[in-house]
Amino acid sequence: MCGIGDEAGNSIASQIQATRELGWQHIEARNIEVPGFPKANLHDLPDAAFDLAAGQLGAAGVGVYCFASTIGNWAKKIEDPFEITLAEVNRAIPRMQRLGTKFVRVMSYKTRVEEDQMEAERFYRMREITRRFLDAGMQPVHENCMNYGGMSWKHALRLLEAVPGLKWVFDTANPVFNADRTKPLPWPRQDPWEFWTQVRDATVHIHVKDARWVPAKNDADYTWPGEGEAAVRRILADAFSRGYSGAISIEPHMVAVFHDANSQAQDDTLRANYVEYGRRLEQLISNLLQPN
Repeated sequence: MCGIGDEAGNSIASQIQATRELGWQHIEARNIEVPGFPKANLHDLPDAAFDLAAGQLGAAGVGVYCFASTIGNWAKKIEDPFEITLAEVNRAIPRMQRLGTKFVRVMSYKTRVEEDQMEAERFYRMREITRRFLDAGMQPVHENCMNYGGMSWKHALRLLEAVPGLKWVFDTANPVFNADRTKPLPWPRQDPWEFWTQVRDATVHIHVKDARWVPAKNDADYTWPGEGEAAVRRILADAFSRGYSGAISIEPHMVAVFHDANSQAQDDTLRANYVEYGRRLEQLISNLLQPN
């Protein structure tokens, strides 16, 4: 059990505190704030800020199971220079090595409005990204999010076939709000269970969040695990029955944090939600694992 750290607070101190409250030993590192430096992704922190974060994690005995990088994420265009991505990869690798982190979350770039998704360029880049991490002893995992591989399970399988060595991190709730781009317009929402069954053999990491689609606002509302439309119980039960032994990482997404001069108050709210979410998911999993 772990969770995406900045869902437990902006500061590394809050992320560590939440992990300790839950009795867990790891986080999935994404954005981190240390005193004297603005919040940034782990591969974008200045060296001095990273040193501080690594020191606090080490002192607390909290490991980084997975690095939720911004490599190829929904904010990055496939038309952007590849050098931007390669620089992120080159910054991430030594930091992951220092932290002893095995997994790195990557994506396959923002989707294009045009029908042509520039597949050849995406596949070339993803192969190079994957090769570099594998050569360094790390496993890249692709998330079904707002990117090429998240457009449908068919796009996911095309990507996995085109990129040897790439594995999957399955996010339970992303299909709830993502359109199925293989269907005619207006695109329907994806089916979480259907998507899972297509990528489960390649899945080595799971993100748990849950949501309900709200047509009136054309967006999702996020819920406690098992209370939305993300088939969390069914997916986890299936994973366990198939011998899944990877991590389960929480991403509650339930607390909206606005710009507030009182950063500590933000951290308190985020941390309380994160800890409650983790405890609820632990209970859900315990119930699933009890013999009938």
